[in-house]
Amino acid sequence: MTAIRKTLDFLYLAAGVLAALCLVSILLLIVAQMVARWTGEIFPGAPNYAGYAMAAASFLAFANALNRGAHIRVSILLNAVPPGPKRLLEIWCFAIGAAVAWYFTYYAYWFVYWSWKFNEVSQGQDAVALWIPQSVMVIGGGLLAIALTDNLFHVIFKGDHRIVRDTVDESFEA
Repeated sequence: MTAIRKTLDFLYLAAGVLAALCLVSILLLIVAQMVARWTGEIFPGAPNYAGYAMAAASFLAFANALNRGAHIRVSILLNAVPPGPKRLLEIWCFAIGAAVAWYFTYYAYWFVYWSWKFNEVSQGQDAVALWIPQSVMVIGGGLLAIALTDNLFHVIFKGDHRIVRDTVDESFEA
């Protein structure tokens, strides 16, 4: 079981690192586009690539952000109830969240499949095959679904989730 735990934690961290690299690539794309304008050159597709990188950064960061407590989580009710009902509410929340994430991932997969099947390309100057940037949506959604399911099982079998709270977040709790 520790091998699975280490693998999942590595996947969440690797996705977070890739999301950070996507943010750096957005910076580099913007700087390259600025330099191209200053020199009178054209960088075709730079805004599209920055948009793809932004979407990739968002989707890849979901699972890592969940486990680091960076998602907005309204816990006023959870903090007000005793441990028994709190556990049931957390199971319910993680179950609903996991179901929605799996549902999204399933349909995102088919969205990407049909984009590949029909050979859809972007309407920008570069004509990128759209299944390539769209596939990051499936990967990120799948990792979020796995992370939510992971936390759901952890709440069911261990009694508490695996979300690590930030120091700032803990300072507001009673």
